This record gives sequence, structure tokens and C-alpha cells, in this order.
Amino acid sequence: MYRLVWEFDAKPERVTDFEKIYDVNGRWATFFKQSADYLGTELYKNTHDPQRFVAVDRWRSRVAYENFRKANAATYAKLDEWCRQLLSHERMLGSTDDGRED
Repeated sequence: MYRLVWEFDAKPERVTDFEKIYDVNGRWATFFKQSADYLGTELYKNTHDPQRFVAVDRWRSRVAYENFRKANAATYAKLDEWCRQLLSHERMLGSTDDGRED
């Protein structure tokens, strides 16, 4: 399984919108669900800072994620650009690849 870990700070007035867009049934998950290799997203809210979140996207493999991203680059970029209005900070914390295709 391949996991991507992201950190986000939502703008104070956009926290609710952020949660809707990035949750398990939000726009990102709906977009990723076009691929059978997408295994889901987990969204965690910081208990000390209600604007800070960590999201973990799970894919069957790194290759599957990269192929999906490449094949859908224009749509990915458009959605990513639209979502920037919700954020004051975004950073990829890292990724893990256990080398297995679960």
C-alpha cells in the first residue's frame, strides 16, 4: 500500500468548507474514487488547533497513484487550484510505500 500524508491549515472562516471538501465523501475522495486503486482518505483534525488537519490518502501502489495523477493531471490541477482558496498552508509531510499491493 502507498500512503501520502498531507498537512493543511484551513483559513479560519473556511474550516467547515475545508472539512466538506477533504472528508471521506468530499470532492477529492470522489475524484480519486474514479480509480479502483484508490483505497480511501483519512482526515484528522488537530485537537489543539481547530484549523490544522492531516490527511492520509491510501492507494494500492505508488505506480497506481502516479498513473492516476498523470492520466488526470488537468482535473487534479484544477481541483487543487480551486481548493487553495480554503487554505492558509499546505504541505506534503511524506509518503510511505510498503511495496505490497493490498
